[in-house]
Amino acid sequence: MATLSEQDAARAVLRWYAEMGVDEAVAPSPADYYSWTRAEPGAAPRIEAVRAQAAADAAAEYAAHEPSALSTDEAIKAAEAAAAACDTFEALDAAVKAFEGCPLKAGAKNTVFTDGVPGADLLVIGEAPGRDEDRLGKPFVGRAGQLLDRMLAAIGRSRDDNVLISNVIFWRPPANRTPTALETAVCRPFVDRLIEITEPKAVLIAGGAPLQALLGITGIMRARGVWREVETMGGKRYPALPTYHPAFLLRQPAGKRLAWADLQSLDARLKDH
Repeated sequence: MATLSEQDAARAVLRWYAEMGVDEAVAPSPADYYSWTRAEPGAAPRIEAVRAQAAADAAAEYAAHEPSALSTDEAIKAAEAAAAACDTFEALDAAVKAFEGCPLKAGAKNTVFTDGVPGADLLVIGEAPGRDEDRLGKPFVGRAGQLLDRMLAAIGRSRDDNVLISNVIFWRPPANRTPTALETAVCRPFVDRLIEITEPKAVLIAGGAPLQALLGITGIMRARGVWREVETMGGKRYPALPTYHPAFLLRQPAGKRLAWADLQSLDARLKDH
């Protein structure tokens, strides 16, 4: 049996990384794995040590960006005041871009607020920007966004004509990690005000993180496909339908059947109202 050369093996690993969706290194700089353990020269480092060092590097990178000017409570109050002062979509867009209370902003390239048609009857809310979104300043533009566009097109919808798209977080978290409860709490006043200003007929909640942030519910597997209501801080209520995040469907294509049922339910609701 033929054996792979080192170059062929490296290429195979890179192809596998690409197919699995790996698009970046965890740490900000190359790591000398062998310096993390006391193993003899040439010995493989323990995976626990590798993971611990990678986590420490990511935490240090995040801490280096974190501003200390505002406490979380102060940041939430500042967000509430800024959002409440906005009467138009344009004013809200400017307020989000000017807001300095979320520590994620210091490590992001761009503020990623919305894409699509303000005032559309369908508002899609996802989790947070990824690498491509951070680079381009628009939500859902990577592989998951391309799948979302195809899903919406299946029910006659597009961000160019009749959909507005946003997230519960407007700045990319380090290493694409899940946003924390405190980070979503800081951004929540802007999300609520976006819903109130645009007044959609339906909100499509894409994924578990926005499900918990907007409805206080965990478990997207159980919650998807069931119509609920998002209540804003202003006391207004809007119909909301949780479904799988497109990134999940890229990893678990079998879930597309259930996501299609959710889209059909969404389409019927929008046509009836």
